[in-house]
Amino acid sequence: MSVTRRSVTALFAVLLLAPLAPMTAAAQSTTEAPRTPWGTPDLNGVWDFRTLTPLERPEQYGDREFLTEEEARALQQGAVDQNQAADAAPANRTEAGGSIGAYNRFWMDFGTQVVANRRTSLIVDPPNGRRPPRTADGRTRYSTPGSFGSAPLEQIEDLSYFDRCLGTAGLPIYPTAYNNNVQIFQTEHHLVMLVEMLNTTRIIPLTDRPHGEIRQWLGDSRTHWEGATLVVETTNFDRWLHLVGGSRDAHLVERFTRVSPDVIEYEYTIEDASVWTAPWTAVQTLRKNPLPIFEYACHEGNYAAGNMLAGARLDEAAKAGR
Repeated sequence: MSVTRRSVTALFAVLLLAPLAPMTAAAQSTTEAPRTPWGTPDLNGVWDFRTLTPLERPEQYGDREFLTEEEARALQQGAVDQNQAADAAPANRTEAGGSIGAYNRFWMDFGTQVVANRRTSLIVDPPNGRRPPRTADGRTRYSTPGSFGSAPLEQIEDLSYFDRCLGTAGLPIYPTAYNNNVQIFQTEHHLVMLVEMLNTTRIIPLTDRPHGEIRQWLGDSRTHWEGATLVVETTNFDRWLHLVGGSRDAHLVERFTRVSPDVIEYEYTIEDASVWTAPWTAVQTLRKNPLPIFEYACHEGNYAAGNMLAGARLDEAAKAGR
């Protein structure tokens, strides 16, 4: 689980608190990024995309694009302190029968770093660091059947994909509460991305041939190189993208640039006229992780789906006075 990973990587916490200057990821290292035997930038490896930087800019920062060095260090030290406190008292968990809501801090792994250039949000466009306004359809999308917490819970299909261990957490790459790692396997003809969260696997052909017409679970991806940047364009999704809220008609463009042996700069743009009034773009730092991908056994011992349906029947019986 992510706690095991966090406990191992905590040994490097002091190193991770080194001062960060507002710079592009490309300026972090003067060492040339490695290349494959066939000459393209080498993206192979396990990459950690945890970050303390939120997707959208918090209101407290107003129009500020960057944190000061002192603010960044304070946030990072605060995360280290919280992790140490949680690791020291793992028994401080909600007792059985209490209102747990979710896992507590002990089980979370948000990392201990902000993004490399100290931005106040992952979103870089629009300039305000927030997603554009939603369309009328976009404002009601989360209330559609199959979304988290939707009701009535009459059948398995009424539960969200995440409740059923069927989420696609790696599309786009987006940090959540734990398991924020992706392993990339690269050949001359394909790029395979194994995302630790929910074992999401993307097989991307390294070709710029036209998109197909068949909608797929992870969309239909095509690629091309722009200098040292691999550009991946994905369309024809079979379902909407839960993590960022895009519909099945979204057009996703991802850009992977290995700027040093230890860093990939990852940028993605989502255009979805049915959800947002304009496209938006986010940039993240993927850091090389010496640890392997850990197993994510979501289905194993997962009684949540059956329990939620059974609980809904009990609620109905109680309301009916039975």
